[in-house]
Amino acid sequence: MTDGSTDTAPARPDAPTTDSLAAIGAELSGLVERVVADQGDALDALAAAVGGAPRVFVHGTGRSGLALQMTAMRLMHLGLTVHVVGEVTSPAIGEGDVLLTASGSGTTGGIVRAAETARDAGARVVALTTDAGSPLADLAEVVVVVPAAGKQDRSGQASAQYAGGLFEQAVVLLGDAVFDALWHRSGATADELWPRHANLE
Repeated sequence: MTDGSTDTAPARPDAPTTDSLAAIGAELSGLVERVVADQGDALDALAAAVGGAPRVFVHGTGRSGLALQMTAMRLMHLGLTVHVVGEVTSPAIGEGDVLLTASGSGTTGGIVRAAETARDAGARVVALTTDAGSPLADLAEVVVVVPAAGKQDRSGQASAQYAGGLFEQAVVLLGDAVFDALWHRSGATADELWPRHANLE
């Protein structure tokens, strides 16, 4: 995979939105198959770390960060104590806590520094990234390598989508998979989770 642009694609003024939806769906389906085949153990380890932590902190930037906030919400519905890094009510991370991170490149400065701080505080770092050799992956105890293009990869080889779209969609799916597995392991019913949904909207 190489970074950088390819030749400009010809404009398609009448391109059907359904074609785009089908193409995105096909990419996601292929990604899920590869994660199941190659990253299943790592995903199980990530779920175990998150589910067993006294507190979970989630940290990502941009669209990856927004995707992780969806995971944070679902983990809260499950009854876990969850904090979004950067929010004013997020406390200090400490011994035994888990920092769940997402960075396509694994080099985002703020996330790497947060991972270093978390490790120094005795917390466990788990990561979703496309690069197993990245600084973030080196700091993480559990790494799920997502077979998607990084934000800077415009070659179209790993994904035809723009600027890391497939990675960000994968963060949502993998977060939902972690939640779903932990929910079924908990034995809780949907009715038992429902009272934790926000009522101040």
